[in-house]
Amino acid sequence: MSSDRETLKAEFLRSAGLGAARREPLSGDASTRRYERLYPASGGSLIFMDQPPVESDPCPPDATPEQRRAGGYNALARLAAGRVDAFVAAAGWLRAQGLSAPRIEAHDAGHGLAVLEDLGDDLYARLIEAGAEEWPLYDGAIEALVRLHAITPPAMLSADGADWPLLDYDAVALRTAGDLFVEWLPKLKTDLTFGADATAEWDALWTPIYARGAAGASVFCHRDYHAENLIWLPERESAARVGLLDFQDALRAHPAWDLSMLLHDARRDVSADLEAAALDRYFALRPDADRAALTADYHSLGALNISRILGIFARLVTRDAKPRYAAFMPRLWEYLDRCLADPELAPLKAWFDRHVPRDARR
Repeated sequence: MSSDRETLKAEFLRSAGLGAARREPLSGDASTRRYERLYPASGGSLIFMDQPPVESDPCPPDATPEQRRAGGYNALARLAAGRVDAFVAAAGWLRAQGLSAPRIEAHDAGHGLAVLEDLGDDLYARLIEAGAEEWPLYDGAIEALVRLHAITPPAMLSADGADWPLLDYDAVALRTAGDLFVEWLPKLKTDLTFGADATAEWDALWTPIYARGAAGASVFCHRDYHAENLIWLPERESAARVGLLDFQDALRAHPAWDLSMLLHDARRDVSADLEAAALDRYFALRPDADRAALTADYHSLGALNISRILGIFARLVTRDAKPRYAAFMPRLWEYLDRCLADPELAPLKAWFDRHVPRDARR
């Protein structure tokens, strides 16, 4: 890390009254963000987020599809490009809904720095690896989603001096998600070739699903809602028992999207029984929801989400030289089979059966 960046960080901490805090590096994630745990002399701990502003620009709210294509992947997918003001504004809005996003102690969004409440180390994934019972954790995660899905979110999130537009997960972004699969999987599985006819059929099969996803974009969507980004806070009550992380790319989306992120978790097995129990719990807490329609959308948008992640992991392995992501892909193929078992998706299942042989789904 450059000395200029370190100087900037030290000055920011001094201005926040934390210049004397002991700093302990924490493991990062797949992004350019870095985290440290701060130990102020007054006691307790805080989290220091460092997100250098090095990515391309986020999607302008009024950008046309043509402008988004010219702007690149972040604009097409409506990603926040690592912007700290997106995290700050979303965190404040989530807390106002009674959910456990980190409190913001200080931030300098222009330089990509923030000091956050420390929600602890009890990530769902680590607790389950250590032998914790799954169901209470997933029950809490479903309760938090139901809380979110009962609220109509605003077009603009505003909190702690930060404003960020909550854009729709629209057909352009959904198509961008689906196209990752046909673009990147053949670069990983070099025996695969998706010709013009196969890609035209792919697009035709997904087009009505993109339309359904866009039409149903009505709730705050965390967008990365899974066991590596959820922290168990059993001392809190109800939906607040679930600490939320990594939500800066939030959009307004179909309710099925975060359900898929939770129950089609690329990094850990979610059994068919656990998936079914979680969906039963969701619908028990949302008795007014149209279960048949939402289940159909969960399968179709879930298949899209899984295909998107397969494409992203193929890109990480082939372009970014991160081979560890290949180990997650067999699990995703199993989730995809569950979704494609829905009779309404028989034409899509037939496409996969014709163009992606079973020995390529490893």
